[in-house]
Amino acid sequence: MLELRLVQGSLLKKVLEAIRELVTDANFDCSGTGFSLQAMDSSHVALMLRCAGNDDIITIKADDGSDTVTFMFESPKQDKIADFEMKLMDIDSEHLGIPDSEYQAIVRMPSSEFMRISARTSVVASATQPEEATIIEMQEPVSLTFALRYMNSFTKASSLSEQVTISLSSELPVVVEYKIAEMGYIRFYLAPKIEEDEEMKS
Repeated sequence: MLELRLVQGSLLKKVLEAIRELVTDANFDCSGTGFSLQAMDSSHVALMLRCAGNDDIITIKADDGSDTVTFMFESPKQDKIADFEMKLMDIDSEHLGIPDSEYQAIVRMPSSEFMRISARTSVVASATQPEEATIIEMQEPVSLTFALRYMNSFTKASSLSEQVTISLSSELPVVVEYKIAEMGYIRFYLAPKIEEDEEMKS
């Protein structure tokens, strides 16, 4: 039997809201050490979770061998519990091994600033507060081109964390990471666009 209880149910809502335009079907991997989801480039779960209030406690239950999962929303402010049952899907997906890599440049900045830049494709503005500063650690210069549509989708996770870390390297996909307090993180990986000039040289 599986039972997960999330006192901060709004975090699950925000995570699923952040990925719903990118992912249509996905497997949740549950173990004694945690709860994870890995998917490749929306869903009924995100729609159902909109029924939950931001202060609701969310419990996820599934019996061994069952083909359904139950989501239970408990409202601490009201004496109210709502249950939703959802049929599980058998999704044949390969778990991707993502190796730890050294990146040539790492950018740490406020999530709100990353959202603003992605939305307007403008230049990074200077900040007056240390927590609002953009910090760049660079081993060597990196010049990459990415599909702005995906970067804009990644910014939907900004409500999960005040800071975003963007790791760049000419040989690797960009990693856009939002830390979720002590609970974990959400990471997006995006391969850069290959310029036509580079293709001609090959």
